Amino acid sequence: MSKNKILDPNRRQDLEIIASLIKKGDRVLDLGCGDGLFLRDLQQNHGASILGVEIDQDSIVRCVGNGVPVIQGDLNDDLDYLPDKSFDLAVLSHTLQETRRPDLLLKDIVRIGKFAAVSVINFGHWRCRLQVSCSGRMPRSSQMPFQWYDTPNIHFCTLQDFRELCHALGIKIVAEYPIAAKFPKLTGYFPNLFATSCVFVLEEEK
Repeated sequence: MSKNKILDPNRRQDLEIIASLIKKGDRVLDLGCGDGLFLRDLQQNHGASILGVEIDQDSIVRCVGNGVPVIQGDLNDDLDYLPDKSFDLAVLSHTLQETRRPDLLLKDIVRIGKFAAVSVINFGHWRCRLQVSCSGRMPRSSQMPFQWYDTPNIHFCTLQDFRELCHALGIKIVAEYPIAAKFPKLTGYFPNLFATSCVFVLEEEK
């Protein structure tokens, strides 16, 4: 995997990091691919062989319009129709917290991909902690713009929670790329406190 991470400020940083991991000819699966524009970029600019999985019918139509092959599927269901190690990289970006059983989905994603890239929103970020402790209300941010009663996020976790879950599931964390809105140096030392999100590269324990 390439480690060259040149970030486009006009695009989500987690997607830029994931794109930098792709080399020509890689087979890439995007679980919850939305309109498919990210996959199209990987195909056109990185030479990847691509496939998306998406549940929303309107998004599927946009994928097809963008020339992206897509399967309609629910990430809350078994993904046994995708063979073991059938992709070089399986991607799950800002979606894990919306699923009913994140633990089962993580086990599936490392089974399907030789590697998995999972971007996790950090609910342990200092602004979230401050909002809860000072206002006594559920936190909101640019990455979490919803009110508590209409949010799609049903499983809140910190980066440390995610690490511990991977350890419990026997999933190896190959690399971490914490993303900072501010204080990049502090984020490097204390990602659980200062990272707004983080890209984890995972691998099934052998």
